[in-house]
Amino acid sequence: CIDACDEIMDKMSYPRGLIRYTTENSAQGKKQHILRPRVMVYAAILLILCGTLLTNLLLRVPLELDVIRDRNTLYRETRDGLIENVYTLKILNMDSKTHQYTLKADGIDGMKLVTDAPDIVVPAGTVQELIVRLQADEFNMESRSVAVKFYLQANEANHLKTVEEARFVGPGKT
Repeated sequence: CIDACDEIMDKMSYPRGLIRYTTENSAQGKKQHILRPRVMVYAAILLILCGTLLTNLLLRVPLELDVIRDRNTLYRETRDGLIENVYTLKILNMDSKTHQYTLKADGIDGMKLVTDAPDIVVPAGTVQELIVRLQADEFNMESRSVAVKFYLQANEANHLKTVEEARFVGPGKT
C-alpha cells in the first residue's frame, strides 16, 4: 500500500511519503517522547499482570481435595443406630515429592470418620482416591442436611493443608 502510494505520487510529481510509518511530530522533525501516556498505561497494566501472576504462583498450595458424596444412597443406618454417609475423596498432590496426609472431619458433635486406609500416602504429581464414611447420631444433627468440613494436612509440612465442605444428609429431626 505504501509502495503503491509512492508510485502514484511519483507519477503525479508530488512529494513521496504521504503514507508512512511515523508520527506527525516525527515527520515535522519535532522531538519524540518515549514516555507517552499510552506507553505508561500499558507498562502499568503489564506490571500489574506480572505481579498478580507471580503472587499466584508463590502463594499456590500444591494440594487439592475434591469431596464427592455418594449419590446412590442418601444415607444409611448402621447397626449401632448411627446415620452414615459415604464420600469419595480425590486428593491431588501437585508437589514434587510424596506426602503422607492426615484427614479429619467436623460439623456434627460426636461425628466419626471411618476409612479403610489409615495412612494416606499420595505420590508426587498424582491423584489418590479414597472412600470414607462419616457416621453421626441423628439427634446431634441440627437439620436434615448439615454442612461438614474435611480437613487434609500433610504430616511433615504444615503449609500443605486444605479444607473442603460437603453436605451430610440424614432423616432429619422427628
